Amino acid sequence: MEKKEDIQYCFQDRNSSCRKALLSTSIYITLYIFFSLISAVTVFLNILVIISISHFKQLHTPTNLLILSLAVSDLLVGLIVIPVTTVAKMERCWGFGKYFCVFQFYISFLCTSLSLGNLVLISIERYVAVCDPLLYHSRITITRIIFLPLVNSLINPIIYAFFYPWFKVTAKLILTLKIRGS
Repeated sequence: MEKKEDIQYCFQDRNSSCRKALLSTSIYITLYIFFSLISAVTVFLNILVIISISHFKQLHTPTNLLILSLAVSDLLVGLIVIPVTTVAKMERCWGFGKYFCVFQFYISFLCTSLSLGNLVLISIERYVAVCDPLLYHSRITITRIIFLPLVNSLINPIIYAFFYPWFKVTAKLILTLKIRGS
């Protein structure tokens, strides 16, 4: 049974508040270090891929341009999604406000769906290369490969808006700045 003085609340000045999770300090620090390392490695390696493909002309192939697009979307995951999701999962009390909570959820979904869309594009490109190698160079051109990730990044939010009602509401609230603190 918890003693009255052992209970900590998220917002001490309110009558009703959620309880803070009491993790041991060593577990808390270990988890933060672990997720920080994952984020740092993700960012570093994706920057390495971006620089390599951008710098060397011989790497400017259709497959590598799709990998470049995947590296950019994964860089966003490493810079935005992993750190913010780590804080959201580790801290039971959300201290950044309702607007940032909704915005974080929206951006996390968008970045991860862009990565998944790029993986689908790479799969399609590899399928054409393996199953139809004689027509590969006429079907898969640099212009089409540059165009497809752009379409992917524009189509994903529209698809989510049609299939997930909460996504449409979130986008509307973000664009109209109608979210207010409770």
